[in-house]
Amino acid sequence: MERPAVNCTVSNCTYWDEGNKCGADSILIHIDQHANEDYEVEAGKIIGEDDYEIEANSVANTCCHTFKPRS
Repeated sequence: MERPAVNCTVSNCTYWDEGNKCGADSILIHIDQHANEDYEVEAGKIIGEDDYEIEANSVANTCCHTFKPRS
């Protein structure tokens, strides 16, 4: 199964690939309310947290927690 393309313009992210694509194996999208939380993420899941569901009211309420600055 082919992965969907994820567009990203954050060029200082470790996973940023040519053509403004996200090259991460998986991504974690959360709501803005949790944007400042410091999560440890592996394979698109939060480490140490049970699965839970959160609803967003619109696309503007979401953010990406996969970001990792390039070293």
